[in-house]
Amino acid sequence: MKKVVSVSLGSSSRDHRAQVAFMGEEFDISRIGMDGKLDAAIAKVRDLDGKVDAIGLGGIDVYLYAGRHRYALRDGVRLLDAAKVTPVVDGSGLKNTLERKAVAFMQDELGIDLRGRRVLMVSALDRFGMAQAFVEAGADVLFGDFIFALDKDIPVRDLHEFETMAEKYLPDACKLPFQFFYPTGKKQEKPPEPKYPQYYEQAEIIAGDFHFMRQYMPERLDGKIVLTNTVTQANLGELASRGVKLLVTTTPDIGGRSFGTNVLEAALLALLGKRWSEVVPDDYERLLHALNLNPRVVDLTLSS
Repeated sequence: MKKVVSVSLGSSSRDHRAQVAFMGEEFDISRIGMDGKLDAAIAKVRDLDGKVDAIGLGGIDVYLYAGRHRYALRDGVRLLDAAKVTPVVDGSGLKNTLERKAVAFMQDELGIDLRGRRVLMVSALDRFGMAQAFVEAGADVLFGDFIFALDKDIPVRDLHEFETMAEKYLPDACKLPFQFFYPTGKKQEKPPEPKYPQYYEQAEIIAGDFHFMRQYMPERLDGKIVLTNTVTQANLGELASRGVKLLVTTTPDIGGRSFGTNVLEAALLALLGKRWSEVVPDDYERLLHALNLNPRVVDLTLSS
């Protein structure tokens, strides 16, 4: 049995474990939250190194993407470098394929016409493939990175303008502690504190990292469609209580919940038997096609 562990800077209250079969291989998949403690997460990665088949990094990115440019986050690189034997991933290698497919799934399988639809991408830098796919589908995309991560009320709606601004701000921003941008540990359990609610209200589709969108989401999200990643049953109830109509998660249901993209990428890496630096997009495309993994779809009107 292959063993995959996600070491997350998120809250330990979201820990989960499941067994699943991929292409005839049995997997033991678990998530260990380190409650925002970076040094403890580094120590955990070192402890797991050589003892498991692959490690995913949750609640943090190693790399952010804008166009052809890749930006390394200082804290993410520290975690990545903590393992010397076991391959480590942060999910970014898979996002560009899996999350593009989720946008296509919304159109082709769910019949959602994205042309002209108002989409709020709360954070496009860690899901650039998803953001690009929405733009290519003809959606009216608002890139929320500078609004929500840097607290700059700069609504960017042009992809080229977004890439230009990323080139300006990110080299310095990547040197800051990751907690400066993103809720980690117990902060993930705090009630949302609405901020810039007009951008949520104007959107028909809210997309991106769940913790990022939850951190500032308003009380009401009536009739909205949410495309995101890791959610628990409690999160489903929270979205339903706010009036969200439909939830689509980029990763499938595994053992009763959707794991993070880093977990799925770590499992695929274990199947490939390669180091992260050796994997090319075609490797992931081939496995995703063979596994026929589809997004999870939840009609939240049935539970509200």
